[in-house]
Amino acid sequence: MEQQKLPNVTVIIVLGIASIIFCWCYGVLGLLLSIVALVLAAGSKKVYLEGPENYSDYGGLKTGKIIAIIGLILNVLVLLFFVWIISALGWDVLQSGDEELIMERMEELLG
Repeated sequence: MEQQKLPNVTVIIVLGIASIIFCWCYGVLGLLLSIVALVLAAGSKKVYLEGPENYSDYGGLKTGKIIAIIGLILNVLVLLFFVWIISALGWDVLQSGDEELIMERMEELLG
């Protein structure tokens, strides 16, 4: 029997790369993309484990999963950074748009 490619491997890799690229969108969009990639990877791995002799490109699946995990970690770090900035400076200061006040608060934080 001829081996076929695992389903969604290309999609998983593309979503993993997109999650890394979009981590600068406050960590939310990239976080969603990496979670979707990991869910698809889990499904594809399950399909592979049911009949490993029927499928090829398991290495691509592992690569996509690693990329999605890296994207997940980066997005969580960026999200935590923005939560820290909001908690440290205060939401009122950030919404005011007053650059001098923001710089003053930043200087207070940095000592």
